[in-house]
Amino acid sequence: MNVRLIKPTAELQEEYLSFYLDWKESNEPIVPWVVSKDPADFAGMIRFLEDNEQGKDLPDGYVRNSTLWLVTETNRIVGAVNIRHELNEKLLESSGHIGYGIRPSERQKGYATQLLSLSLQEAKKLGIHKVLVVCDAYNIGSKKTILNNGGIPDQDFIEEDGNVLNRFWFEV
Repeated sequence: MNVRLIKPTAELQEEYLSFYLDWKESNEPIVPWVVSKDPADFAGMIRFLEDNEQGKDLPDGYVRNSTLWLVTETNRIVGAVNIRHELNEKLLESSGHIGYGIRPSERQKGYATQLLSLSLQEAKKLGIHKVLVVCDAYNIGSKKTILNNGGIPDQDFIEEDGNVLNRFWFEV
């Protein structure tokens, strides 16, 4: 399985729309959050992601962030990651530096482990040497992915609705 992370690009618009529809048809929460952005104005979506990376016009409470797509040798988009360049209080408690997701039709093929591994390398390139990754306690697959990449458990965070979030640190 040869995969790589790439910046979002207009050249893969059709493939991205397939990726997006796979998520929408699954009726699952879309992860990372940026994938839930409606791609009807594809060029606008790409500009939005570029602006986020530059820290331009960020809404209150948001930090600079980079979005990358996990693509196969045939340019099939199988996953996406959003890397926050820094943490504010909310991100420190419940979101972390890295949010990632694998399209529903491509799960349990080892892509998540590769995506997180490549994302940690990208975080290091951004100058982030202590990386926080968070997952819902019930998400056993994500927890295994994090542990397989060497995540060190930290204190859990309990959201207002009672949902338990497992928090893990990486030294990169």
